[in-house]
Amino acid sequence: MNIKFGASLLSWITPVWSAEAGKYAIEKTANAGFDLIEILLPSTMEFNAREVKAQLKNNNLEAVCSLNLPKEAHIAFHPEAAESLIKKAIDKTSELETDFLGGVLHGGIGVFSGDPLTENEADIIVEVWSKVADYAKEKGVNIGIEPINRYETYVCNTAKNILDLISKTGKDNLFLHLDTFHMNIEENNFYEPVLLAGKKLKHIHMTESHRGMLGEGTVNWNELFKALKEINFEGNLVLENFSSSIPGMQQMVSLWQKSPHDAEELALGSLKFMKNQLNQL
Repeated sequence: MNIKFGASLLSWITPVWSAEAGKYAIEKTANAGFDLIEILLPSTMEFNAREVKAQLKNNNLEAVCSLNLPKEAHIAFHPEAAESLIKKAIDKTSELETDFLGGVLHGGIGVFSGDPLTENEADIIVEVWSKVADYAKEKGVNIGIEPINRYETYVCNTAKNILDLISKTGKDNLFLHLDTFHMNIEENNFYEPVLLAGKKLKHIHMTESHRGMLGEGTVNWNELFKALKEINFEGNLVLENFSSSIPGMQQMVSLWQKSPHDAEELALGSLKFMKNQLNQL
């Protein structure tokens, strides 16, 4: 296996990008001993890639990017807006000189039609994905697409949902981006989706069932790591847990209960947990 350990921007700050907050998150991620930071790009694309690239270099830290489509870029309803926004995110990823863009790229979070995904909607998504995949290939960027739970989207809830649509595009730079919080709701287990994906799995959000310390919830980590070993996983394991110790985080991510750990405790403890799981294989 070839694994890099990362922390999401959200492990340190709310999902509202600013230059000052981003610098803080980069420094905290580096000091905690992670290999990389996942930078959640703002949908406004007000993001100085040149400045951030310098901060990463100063902290000897790698980066990947992610984007969560907003409601106004829900692909099935607004394909042109979605295509444009994803291409802008690809540009930012390329400017950072990194090669991975992940995130919720199948639909706007919180958008519902009132029905399951239709064939026509799926066709629209496949068409947009095909176009952005070609654009990303020119920039040397791979795209990972993250299924999320039924309470946040009707489009793609499972690994199979994503993989089926990727197969329809025929593009080799589209991959699966899993998240154990959403898997805990939507998948039968943590083993089969990983095996189903195989080499199409490049990126995983490592998140406990309650978004807290890894190992203190109901996620079956033994099952997940067993599967990762079996597919000889090559990619990123990125911590994405939330702490109420971060001002504004409870309101931004519906974290209504007070966290028993502050952000730094969560990061350090969860990184140690992931490394221990890997060492036990």
